[in-house]
Amino acid sequence: MVTNVLRASTSTGPETGLVESLAALSRTLVGITTRALATLDVDVTLSQYRAIVVLASRGPLRTVDLAAALHVHPSTATRTCDRLVRRGLVARHPGATDRRVSWLALTTSGKELVGEVMRRRTDQIRELVGSRRTESARDLAELVEALVVAAGEPTERQWWQQWERCTGPSLTPSEHTG
Repeated sequence: MVTNVLRASTSTGPETGLVESLAALSRTLVGITTRALATLDVDVTLSQYRAIVVLASRGPLRTVDLAAALHVHPSTATRTCDRLVRRGLVARHPGATDRRVSWLALTTSGKELVGEVMRRRTDQIRELVGSRRTESARDLAELVEALVVAAGEPTERQWWQQWERCTGPSLTPSEHTG
């Protein structure tokens, strides 16, 4: 039995409280997402769900690019996508100019799953924000959004804009960014 509580950081600077609070928030958000997935009774792991969220927010990607975005080895991304293709959530499309390259894109079912999980997650977050315990903390929204952007993630508004157009034929990067 462990009797000592080990801290994730030995930092004692002025940012320590904020870092610890954001780490707790991160755990909370993962839990909310897990519960949202469970209520839909889908056979998708969190890592598989993360892959389809990236495809929703960044559009069609090559496997190597998806692996880089997920910070995993390309073979891991390939296995993940093989499972998602079998479940009908992701489709592979040959490249328009190079048939040796395949692009991964969400299917309509994949898009609908991500959208529903995100809506349920947002509803649960809205309930938390609306609780009496959070009334005085509303000025943190700008800080949290800045942290999201600093992490290289799209803001919530940007994410939903990309989600609207994340399915369809395989696009090249130049076609996608327009």
